[in-house]
Amino acid sequence: MSIEPIGIFTVALGLVCLALGYRAAATVFIVMALFGSAAAILAGSANVQPAHLFLLFLAIAAVQSGARRTVVLKTLSFGQPGFWLACLVVYGAVTAYFSPRLFAGITQIIPLGVSEYPSSGGTVPLGPVSSNLTQTIYLVADLVCFLLIVAVGSSRSGFQAIVNGLIAYAAFNVVFALLDLATNATGTSDTLQFMRNAQYTFHDNDTVNGMKRIVGSWPEASAFAGTTLGAFGFTATLWLCSRRLNWTGPLSLASLMLIIMSTSSTGLVAAPICLVVLYATALVRSGVDRGSRHSTAVVLLAPPLVVAAALIVLLYQDLYNLVHDYVDLLVLSKSGSASGMERGSWNTYGLGNFVDSWGLGVGLGTARTSSFPVALLSNVGIPGMMFFLLFAFAALGSRRDARRTYEADVALAARNGCLCLLVGAMLAGATVDLGLLFFIFAGLASCRTASAEEIMVPAVPLRGRPSEA
Repeated sequence: MSIEPIGIFTVALGLVCLALGYRAAATVFIVMALFGSAAAILAGSANVQPAHLFLLFLAIAAVQSGARRTVVLKTLSFGQPGFWLACLVVYGAVTAYFSPRLFAGITQIIPLGVSEYPSSGGTVPLGPVSSNLTQTIYLVADLVCFLLIVAVGSSRSGFQAIVNGLIAYAAFNVVFALLDLATNATGTSDTLQFMRNAQYTFHDNDTVNGMKRIVGSWPEASAFAGTTLGAFGFTATLWLCSRRLNWTGPLSLASLMLIIMSTSSTGLVAAPICLVVLYATALVRSGVDRGSRHSTAVVLLAPPLVVAAALIVLLYQDLYNLVHDYVDLLVLSKSGSASGMERGSWNTYGLGNFVDSWGLGVGLGTARTSSFPVALLSNVGIPGMMFFLLFAFAALGSRRDARRTYEADVALAARNGCLCLLVGAMLAGATVDLGLLFFIFAGLASCRTASAEEIMVPAVPLRGRPSEA
């Protein structure tokens, strides 16, 4: 086991944040979740990412207050989102150990980690794999992350620190994407190796028809596009609600453009679905008051603009060919490509694993798939699927606030961030772990569920007021 330079930096930053307080720790933790291709600690074939290491410092900073500890315990009570997520974690951990052993050999799996059989890139008989442990650890980290975000968000200043952290996350995500493009164009990609030291398979120099596949701070374009969908959904919703306009408008537009340019099939298919989600949000959020003007403008102008854009593409043959070739390469012909057929076979075997295990799953972290629902069914079965759905409903679907306060608008943005991440995961999710960003959004969306006190930020003016900072 060795600690990497970025790990030393993470520890130093964590100690500084302990001195500054839980709000600084929460903001920095959210930004650290951006380093998806970095390893703070290398332990054999396992990687401890900077955000997972920093989670320890956030926990120390957050639970020093008795009030925040009470919020954590309340979130874990029966019927609350933390309870259902904890059930998923416990069931997943049990299946991770027992299922591959109890059902050993009854089905063929696409192993997520290293198995006892020689690696051939194909199927192996069901049995324990190295990722049973790592995926359990990741899911435990997701639970801890969710609980801590709810606890931090139970105070006015903590709630605002989380919002600031998510806006900073979106901003740094754009910066790293631009750095990825710039360093590739100038032949200086080695300057980003400090955050590409994890033991993953990297695709940071891949191209599609001469276009650089944008990976940013992630190992591959699909991971970059998938996480950027969440940042886009969050910032675009805040812009629709006329919140933090100087940041949310430019960041949402830049995020959407980067998703389209990333050459990721996941991003290209998911982006229109996310736009539909945002248009539905604009319909609900539109009105005649000043705070609804962006939503109203989108509702009125988006349909004619879409029609006009489609007509322009159809009328200009060169432009039509360019758009058609791009979409055909990444989407229409994807299913017939080697990568598309491989991913399709992962889902086929995953569904077979679900059936062969009598609906109980072959164990958390055992089988690789290419769709989040299939990953749930194949790894943790019907019980795991039910626990996740109960968690999602409790965190995202209950107690929606119809008032147009700052807190209600942020909660709406966080829910849309989760939905956009789920859209990407449904198209290309390989594991049950949705990543820390999803649970940060879910925690922010359910802060009021965990606390009965009216402690949130009140409605704020539209621009340039200290209360929005």
